[in-house]
Amino acid sequence: MNGAGNAFVLIDARGRSAPLSLPAERVAAIHARHAFDQLLTLETHPVETALLRVWNSDGGEVGACGNGARAAAWLLFEQDGGETLSMSSRGGRLTARRLEDGRAEVNLGRPRLSWRNIPLSRDMDTEALDYEVHLPGGGRLTRPGAVSMGNPHVTFTVSDVSAIPIAQIGPMIEHDILFPQRVNAGFAEIRGSDRIRLRVWERGAGLTQACGTGACAAVVALHRQGKLGRAAEVEVDGGRLGVRWAEDDDVYLTGPVELEGEVDLGGLLS
Repeated sequence: MNGAGNAFVLIDARGRSAPLSLPAERVAAIHARHAFDQLLTLETHPVETALLRVWNSDGGEVGACGNGARAAAWLLFEQDGGETLSMSSRGGRLTARRLEDGRAEVNLGRPRLSWRNIPLSRDMDTEALDYEVHLPGGGRLTRPGAVSMGNPHVTFTVSDVSAIPIAQIGPMIEHDILFPQRVNAGFAEIRGSDRIRLRVWERGAGLTQACGTGACAAVVALHRQGKLGRAAEVEVDGGRLGVRWAEDDDVYLTGPVELEGEVDLGGLLS
């Protein structure tokens, strides 16, 4: 599957008698056969519609994936019907509703804004971090906003996102000691009060076609800095996402989903 170009392998493991065992080497073996940005599993949950689990392509299990949650919700609606559903995840409880055009809108919950909850390694104002990155060709990026959407993000405002050497500076930001759980680094070019162009270096996955939690984090961070409204269209490499930071403080994500087909994982699961 993909969500705005964000590539997934999704395993529907509901009904299994035991949880899937997916150590990092097994995730890497699946990635070697079927390249993905994130591996998703749907498993049985005693209360919610399903348990959603997420692994990055480097084999690390993570707490959240906005586009993955949208893709999983869309598949559940297609298979099971209904208009609303809920999923449990490491990042918290997720709810979704089916829109009239067939897409799924996912509520990713409230953004986490305190330095401890992102987390950072020391106390700092998360609205505009006292943090800077020097660019290889000269110049610097400063004062990013920090937000957790169940996973940590920083978003830098840039004048031309296509000119930023993300592949060079992304790993450095991801592994900076300020971010004890590593971090996703977003680079946002503001194109209006309700529109941005965004590229994201994802921890454990690199530069991807789209990042749903990154889009949500960017809208929250830029609104906190007075640069954007509470709702915006986010243009990513793979398409367009809709983000809405509602007055109840929850963040909602919409966008396209495509089911590309089925793959054989025989021998790689247990």
